[in-house]
Amino acid sequence: MTAAPTILDLLPAEAVERRVDPGHQIRPARVRRNLLDGARRLGGSLAVILSVISITFVVTRVFSPDPTNLFLGAAGNGFVSASAEAAARAKVRASLGLNHSLPTQYFHFLNQILHGNLGISFQTGRPVTSDLLARLPATAELAVYSLLFGVTVGVALGILSAVKRERVWDRMARTFMVVPLAMPQFWIGLMLLWILYTKLHVAPGPIGRLPIGVNPPHRITGFYVIDGILGGDWTATLAAIKQLILPVVTLGLGLAGPVYKVVRTSMVEALTSDYVRTAKGLGFGRRRIWFVYALKNGLLPVVTILAGIIAYTLCGSILVEGVFGWSGIGNYCIQAIQTSDFPAIQGFVVYGAILYVVIYEALDYLYAVVDPRVRA
Repeated sequence: MTAAPTILDLLPAEAVERRVDPGHQIRPARVRRNLLDGARRLGGSLAVILSVISITFVVTRVFSPDPTNLFLGAAGNGFVSASAEAAARAKVRASLGLNHSLPTQYFHFLNQILHGNLGISFQTGRPVTSDLLARLPATAELAVYSLLFGVTVGVALGILSAVKRERVWDRMARTFMVVPLAMPQFWIGLMLLWILYTKLHVAPGPIGRLPIGVNPPHRITGFYVIDGILGGDWTATLAAIKQLILPVVTLGLGLAGPVYKVVRTSMVEALTSDYVRTAKGLGFGRRRIWFVYALKNGLLPVVTILAGIIAYTLCGSILVEGVFGWSGIGNYCIQAIQTSDFPAIQGFVVYGAILYVVIYEALDYLYAVVDPRVRA
């Protein structure tokens, strides 16, 4: 009679000889794969950033107007002769470092970026890094409130359309969300200003974060509404809220459109799935099925598009900031383009490229956390 096999008989011979866990070779291999994957992702991200910076550098140098006009005015104004104008322009170009060849300027610019220096703005005379950091809170405040508004409206209407599909509420929601999907956001902002500010006089004008005569609250976070509440400055708080309403609605409607489409499609698919039919057969309530089972799977695709939405609100809302005179990074970029401010344009591009790469990488890892199938 043969003895029953033991656990050692089921292990590989190498594991029995070394008296170690048979997975001891699997874990180091998995670590190596993760390290190689991380290195490839980092290399790809750096390649994307470098490509965007290089293209922007060439475009701003080749196709933009001469930036010396910003310092000397239009050609021929105030000069006694063409030679005097040429000498003055050559002096300005030398002071700006534009008298060198394009490859020399390019490698000098890359060296500056590696040292955290984005150059000096032609327009403000300040370091571009300081200008961007000073304007970042304005853009971030507008982006955060627009995200909250847009995602909330998009998810709520998406759920409503899914549970009431092909009914009156579904048709009304789809009709309403066609507008932000079909119309440019700056046009929506202009129409809101024309109706609510010019005609009805119920909204403040496009004069930035605060009306004239209202001092900003004591800086704590850089968000005027939060700083005003924390500092007890209710005048500045209420004024900042009023100034935020129209730009937040304008930007938020543009964000709500794609969120609505994704949530509705995912929810409809989830509500017609086998596990939802099983839950209905087991007697679960409608609210539990909608918000616990169907909505959880319906929000997974939202995480996928969330990266693009967040990045867009933080650096893509250029025209919206221009329409409302918002003192953010987008408005700073518009002014830089109008004046051929090379360092400011390049600084904005570096900021945008890094922001997009970081957000997409972060959301990629977040999606793996949210969806167990990706981890598997």
